[in-house]
Amino acid sequence: MIAEYTNKELSSILFVINDAAKKYKGVIPDDCWNDPYMSEQELVNEFSAGVRMYGYNQNNKLVGVMGIQKLINVTLIRHAYTLTAHQGRGVGKSLLNFLFEINQNNLLLVGTWQDATWAIRFYEKFGFVLQENNKKNQLLKKYWNISSKQIKNSVVLKK
Repeated sequence: MIAEYTNKELSSILFVINDAAKKYKGVIPDDCWNDPYMSEQELVNEFSAGVRMYGYNQNNKLVGVMGIQKLINVTLIRHAYTLTAHQGRGVGKSLLNFLFEINQNNLLLVGTWQDATWAIRFYEKFGFVLQENNKKNQLLKKYWNISSKQIKNSVVLKK
């Protein structure tokens, strides 16, 4: 079952994000890796910036999350993670299809690490197109608040 999660469920959301993000360790630049990957304050800041989080609940346990952030002319997909033990079982697909349903009119953008090839392939399966380097840099600077190091090591996909 998919439902919206709020900042009242920070610990459950963070558990999913930080478990799934372990896959990035050793893949992304070492100085971009944190343990935990996302802090409680970072997630609070995301909610304050208008990110809405949706979760996939299975047997009364949150097993996947995916957020959206609606901006003036685009919607960003933010913080898409599935518990390691539940990956490859359709959780991400269900969450993404749900976001498609609630966001039928806006351009969708998603950013991820360039070396997270599994994430890039996932979005490409759903019709997202990898943006060229110059366009990627423009989009990341316009819509995300991230470091220049993260911009250098990230990609953007558009649908």
